Formats: sequence, C-alpha cells, structure tokens
Amino acid sequence: MSLPQAHAGENSQSKQQTILIMGDSISAGFGIAKDSSWAALMELKLKDVNSHNRMINASISGETTSGGAHRISKLLKQHQPNIVIIELGGNDGLRGSPIKVITQNLSRMIVQSQQAGAEVVLLGMRIPPNYGQRYSELFAGQYQSLASEHRITHLPFLLQGIAAVPGMMQADGIHPTLNAQPIMMQNIWQLIEPML
Repeated sequence: MSLPQAHAGENSQSKQQTILIMGDSISAGFGIAKDSSWAALMELKLKDVNSHNRMINASISGETTSGGAHRISKLLKQHQPNIVIIELGGNDGLRGSPIKVITQNLSRMIVQSQQAGAEVVLLGMRIPPNYGQRYSELFAGQYQSLASEHRITHLPFLLQGIAAVPGMMQADGIHPTLNAQPIMMQNIWQLIEPML
C-alpha cells in the first residue's frame, strides 16, 4: 500500500519550470519599484508552486521586436526555458514601423522558442488611435493572427481593464501604475498556470 502512495506524492509535485520573459518597459517595470512589477509578482507565485522554478526577465525598456529577435537565440541557449512570454511590439507601433516587419520579427521569436522546446505565450498590445484606424487595427490584429498560425496561447490585450481606467496608467498614458501590476499578473497567470 505504501508504494502507490509514495508514487502519488511524486506526481503531485510539479516539475521545475523556467520562464523567460522577452518584453519592453511594461514588463521591465518602468516607473515603479522592480519588485512590484507584474513579472516580479509572477515570480513569487511561480516559486509558491515549486521553489526550484526560475523566472528570467530579459525585458528592456525601449526594446523593439527586432531587438528581441536579435537577442532571443542566445537567451534560449543560456536558460533553456520551458515557457517563453513575448511582450513586444508596442515600441515598434509607436514608431510607426511596418506591420509586416513587426509580424516577421515576432514570428521569428515564436519559431525559435518552439524549436528550442518551449511553449510560447504572446501578449497582445494596442496603440493609440491617432496612428490611423487601419494601422491600429492591423497592429492589434497581428497578435491573433500569429497565435492562430503558430498555435500558441495569447492574451489579446495586456492592458485590458487597465488602459483608460483612472489610477491605472502613469502620467505618460503608456505605462501601467503600481495598482495595475497585480491585475496584469493575474491575467497572464491564468494562461501560464495550466502549462506548469
């Protein structure tokens, strides 16, 4: 009787997981204390699941999809993540970069992650409507298209329920406040948890 019980105990212990975040200032915690960012909050939750779990936040303020695509190969080899969270594109959009280029860069990152054996979570962004309706729609739509094409998990809009809500955005109107971080973390955690 004791052997099956021991075996059941082993199964209940989740395997060690490594999560790599490829993001920009929104994931780097711009304007707030680093240990209060959604990524830092998720790391605590991750450690609760298994103390050996690792979170590598490779997010850089100002990062673009081309920068991420350039960096990801080395990071995948170095950390060998089980899950890669991609939160990029916002800076490209604010610069008016061609949608085709943004999509190609994101696709390259997704494919490289999958080839390295990682599951991918894509966090969608939107840009202000003053960039023109067509561009704004194409920008937002590319995340859904990429998720369908590569059969990956995605969040349509990372700042859903945060953007335009009083107290949730910093004065620049681009970066979420301290109050928004737990909401973002929970929205992403719901996608990550089944993968653990």
